[in-house]
Amino acid sequence: MNKTALITGTTSGIGYSLCQHFAQNKINLFLVSRNEAKLSNQKKELQSLYNIKIETLSYDLTKPNAAEYISQQLEAKNIQIDYLVNNAGFNEIGNFLNTDLTNELNMLQLQIVFITKLTKYLLPHMVKRSYGRILNIASTGSYIPCPHNIIYTATKSYLLAFSKGLSADLKRSGVTVTAVCPGATKSNFAKKAGIEHSFLFKYFVMDANTVAKKSYQALMAGKKVKIVGLYNKLLVLASFALPDTLINKISLKMLT
Repeated sequence: MNKTALITGTTSGIGYSLCQHFAQNKINLFLVSRNEAKLSNQKKELQSLYNIKIETLSYDLTKPNAAEYISQQLEAKNIQIDYLVNNAGFNEIGNFLNTDLTNELNMLQLQIVFITKLTKYLLPHMVKRSYGRILNIASTGSYIPCPHNIIYTATKSYLLAFSKGLSADLKRSGVTVTAVCPGATKSNFAKKAGIEHSFLFKYFVMDANTVAKKSYQALMAGKKVKIVGLYNKLLVLASFALPDTLINKISLKMLT
């Protein structure tokens, strides 16, 4: 019997490429994203290439009841999840004095509250079966608080800490938790955040499929943390050695 992966934020970027890797390995998909038209096209494309079952759910994951709604849909369809991929996310760039509070609260809701709740709902079923894999897409920003990007990096710091702590809680349960920390990745993410022409995305960007492949491999290997890309590994190492004032200057330069 094929296993099933629930993946959020699937219609572009890392999430889109991750779907391909799961599908190639005959894993059924439960895809969750906001854009219903893109989800429908994605389902048709994947089903034309791979002999797997695919369910889609179009929903705004910033809504407070999103995790409950997804859990209810899974129960109604009698679908058990073996792989949970928390990928959906967005950014808000700018000085905290000038950024939009509603966007920031939605970011906290999506990238902290929703992920925590959905994991809480699905995890007991994995533990009961003594099998499960959870993949959380964090960021190199998990390690490096960044001026003009503080809420986003704060959510990613939470996600890394949450993943590492949960991994320890689940020792010998048969369930693993992997936090992947990519840097700049070519996708619609940067365009939506208004930083696609920044220094970081001009010179240090990685291909989404490369990041997805490394993420999938880390998940299946049961790794706790995976920093994707040599430059990103060096950047994280430097963040431990350099003073905060210098790290802040470098971070700001990267976003301009």
